[in-house]
Amino acid sequence: MILEIHPNDPQPRLIEKVIDILKNDGVIIYGTDSTYAFGCNIQSKRAMNRIYQIKDIDKKKPLTFICSNTQQFQQYTKGISTPVFRKIKSIVPGPYTFIFEASKMVPKIMLSPRATIGVKMPEAPIATALAEGMQQPVLSSSLPGDESGIQNPYDIEEEYGKRVDCILDCGDVYISRSAIIDFSVTPAEIIRPGDADLSWIDS
Repeated sequence: MILEIHPNDPQPRLIEKVIDILKNDGVIIYGTDSTYAFGCNIQSKRAMNRIYQIKDIDKKKPLTFICSNTQQFQQYTKGISTPVFRKIKSIVPGPYTFIFEASKMVPKIMLSPRATIGVKMPEAPIATALAEGMQQPVLSSSLPGDESGIQNPYDIEEEYGKRVDCILDCGDVYISRSAIIDFSVTPAEIIRPGDADLSWIDS
């Protein structure tokens, strides 16, 4: 099922419809600022396992939490120092994934062997509206494929339409690579520079 939704001003009634799917163990595909991604409820082991099966990846591979605000960063992670938090707050939303130690709020089924999680606040109103409506982050994992080109929701529907509960038509998405910065180690480690500005890290 494809659900057409405005990418910059998502209709509240449609967001509520998607939230109902997520709350009932559903798996969706939706657009972020860098790619289309699978999404599900962080409390749903069943939905998370479906994503692992669809992507055919190891269950030890960590997935990302899409957050609606930096307060959710603080709730689901620990060890964010005040200087680091201020820097992050000044550059989000944006194409960054931040790795921190997981807090006790993170369901155990979600934890990587290192007990860390990735948190992200993309510049994508639909993604952040879902996390806001859920009152918790949305679990996210990018669609497999080349890290270049354009993703179209109708092409995605042909491949995954029978394997997910809903595909959100967020328009064409030009694939880019978000930066991944690991703040669970000292000094912070840039796992992937991506296409983002990282000059703020050493400032």
